[in-house]
Amino acid sequence: MTQQSTKQTAETAETAETVADVVEPAAEAVRPAPEPVVDDAAPAPAPRRTRRVLWAVARWTAAVVVCGGVGAGTALGITGLDRDEVPGLATEHDGRWEYPKLRLPALPADRPRPFTAANDGEIHYADVRELLLPPPAGATPDPKLDGGFVSTEAYLSLYGKEFRGALRQSLADSTLRHVAARGWTTPDGTRTTIHLLRFSSVAYAEAYQDEALQIDFTDGPKALPDGVENVVPETFADDIEVPETRAYSYREKKPYGPEQVRWAYVQAGDTLALITQTRKGEALGVPFQQTVTLQNQLLG
Repeated sequence: MTQQSTKQTAETAETAETVADVVEPAAEAVRPAPEPVVDDAAPAPAPRRTRRVLWAVARWTAAVVVCGGVGAGTALGITGLDRDEVPGLATEHDGRWEYPKLRLPALPADRPRPFTAANDGEIHYADVRELLLPPPAGATPDPKLDGGFVSTEAYLSLYGKEFRGALRQSLADSTLRHVAARGWTTPDGTRTTIHLLRFSSVAYAEAYQDEALQIDFTDGPKALPDGVENVVPETFADDIEVPETRAYSYREKKPYGPEQVRWAYVQAGDTLALITQTRKGEALGVPFQQTVTLQNQLLG
């Protein structure tokens, strides 16, 4: 037998003996003892105490490796979860609604987007009905405002009676093309309506906004929604500007009745949007800002 083979055999015997030291006594009683290997050239076996020290070091090393592996696995598991799935890291819902993924509608052949170099008139060539924001998840659609065209009178009914005559005449003079509208009610009782007024040109849209509605961000518009007497201009906390459009938002100031109204205008080229939200007690600011911002982005 060669010296190398003898050495390997000795190491095998030593490993078997040290493993036997850590098993239960019953198992040790039935395990056959390893046969001694006799070789004059083999080195003398290490003392039993030395072997035990080495075995203890090996066991602690293995324990550290295992614990490290478990810790790393846990860390990877946590970082792989969403923040709201980890206890203690969950973020409170901020009140935003869950809208479906938005897409801009297709354009007729060879027609540009409203705010491009090839479209000096800022005209929306897409079907204005397809530019209406869809309802969020869980909302109940308004059957009267289902995303189609509505009459001028249906739009004017949103305003106080004292304003409707002047607005009606202004719309007739401005050659309004059509009004598209959509509405819904969310489970918390918030009623939302969106009306898109498309004019024959951007000049008419701006004239209606400035002269008939008399929108003034400092004092509020002169034409108010039905039932509203006191108005406060409102600036969003995290305002997201859309290039080439203008947005003006307002809320009903106390004292008001059992419901509060928030409303906003978005002037985007030849189209003017009116977004309203009404809710018993108070119309919440977060979903209102979200709705106005998304509708503004669709028009821009």
